[in-house]
Amino acid sequence: MTVLIERNSADVIRTEAAKLFFERGYDATSLRQVAAASGLKVGSLYNHIDSKEHLLLQIMGGIMDDLMGSIRRAVQTDGDAVDRLRAALAAHLRFHAERAQEVFIGNAELRSLSEDARKVVIEKRHEYELLLQELIEDAGRAGLAEVIDARIHVYSFVAQATHIASWFKPGGRMTLDEIVDVYTQLALRELNIPAVPDTLHVPD
Repeated sequence: MTVLIERNSADVIRTEAAKLFFERGYDATSLRQVAAASGLKVGSLYNHIDSKEHLLLQIMGGIMDDLMGSIRRAVQTDGDAVDRLRAALAAHLRFHAERAQEVFIGNAELRSLSEDARKVVIEKRHEYELLLQELIEDAGRAGLAEVIDARIHVYSFVAQATHIASWFKPGGRMTLDEIVDVYTQLALRELNIPAVPDTLHVPD
């Protein structure tokens, strides 16, 4: 029971810190503010973090771990290389829309980390990009995609997801499912992969 309580407290701290870092910026947020938002005393934070930078690293590293896990689960399909790539792209896009605040922090606050901490996040990003690149190259090797430069395609797909994170809000003209479908088809079109019939439904 004690372990569960500690884990929940750590999750609350990261969640509240992410909100504050998003709203105020990392530099303008104090640990006292994080503690207050988490319903804790400042001293209690140190049961879960070593420093404010360590908290930022937990958030930024955690978002990459969650993203990687989401994609790995998505590609567990019996389909071909394109089916796996399509599933990965949809998961990639959806994740960025649903976790937009953390995505923003990851992009905006990398400079706030020390060199060693920054290397940890960069390595996680590199691992993720290699996973996407491998999926693209698999589709190319199977003769199912026209790959111009796999790494540049990855950069394009990452930019698309970051774009969604910057503007998507629930309750708009299109549902998240519809938006993910549109962006997935746009991404695959770069590789000259045709849309799946009857999957693209865009409201007037």
